[in-house]
Amino acid sequence: MDTQISKDQALELATTTLISCGASEKNALPLAHGIIHAELEGIKSHGFHYLPIYCLHLQCQKVKGLAEPKIKSQSPVAFTVDADNGFAHRAISLGFKELIPAAMENGIASLAISNSYNCGVLGYHTQALAKEKLIGIGFTNAPASIAPIGGIKPVVGTNPISIAIHNQGQVKILIDQSASVVAKSEIAVRAKSGESIPTGWAFGPDGQDTTDAATALKGTMAPTGGYKGFGIGLFVEIMTACLTGANLGIEASSFADDKGGPPGTGQFFIAINPEKYSDGFENKITNLINAIESQDGPRIPGSKRMSNAASNANQPITIKEDLYNKITSLQA
Repeated sequence: MDTQISKDQALELATTTLISCGASEKNALPLAHGIIHAELEGIKSHGFHYLPIYCLHLQCQKVKGLAEPKIKSQSPVAFTVDADNGFAHRAISLGFKELIPAAMENGIASLAISNSYNCGVLGYHTQALAKEKLIGIGFTNAPASIAPIGGIKPVVGTNPISIAIHNQGQVKILIDQSASVVAKSEIAVRAKSGESIPTGWAFGPDGQDTTDAATALKGTMAPTGGYKGFGIGLFVEIMTACLTGANLGIEASSFADDKGGPPGTGQFFIAINPEKYSDGFENKITNLINAIESQDGPRIPGSKRMSNAASNANQPITIKEDLYNKITSLQA
């Protein structure tokens, strides 16, 4: 039987559990908000499903619960944050306090984050920029899980890229996609439940296609679009590790287990104020959206997530009973 709780109760549950496992309130609360947002958007693989893993990483010190991220201004439009091996969400929130006004005033600004961790749903962060009527662009790297075409050893992670666009009073376009066919967390969810995965999602350690989720987690992820997907992953790796000084995916410890030290991965964000470049940006975006929505069948990227968030805003959040019990046991 599933457990249903209100959004406020869910936020309290996530925050209290993280604090019980060693996080300060300042580090727990931004992450808890990210968890709730994932639940509302229907991305349960990044919601409460991931909370026990966050807690495991607090307890084994892959994540520093009392981290104090530090921001540094490199120029009026370039900022860096050392996340201090704490949760990415607080470091990103800290950086956005400088990034947003800088982009508004100067037209464009960027933020590099190092010594970081899994940032959850990347689109959650780019939406925060788009809500300020900025073009939000984000990159994040992850432990290596995708092999180059022709190889069997992983070199880059699933390495998502996200772009969020505001139009007519709301975030209207949200592109948020990984370099792999699916996010690795989707395979992890199926491995726990014993479900098989479709052919084409991943390869086993031998480089061959597999439909067994557990075997896939020991192998590599399939890049979306073949060599093009690997190219996107490599681009993100350059932006988030080479450019920020964070760990490469081949240097980072797993986001899924308690082996190794802090992953030390990175994020990079670009915020653009379109008003500084074109008086017609809003109309162009509207025309672009209309060209998609006027057809039967197509939908705007991200529209399903945002529709879910709107319809779920005043609905209880449902958590599977065994997961709920596991979470509450972590507060003991």
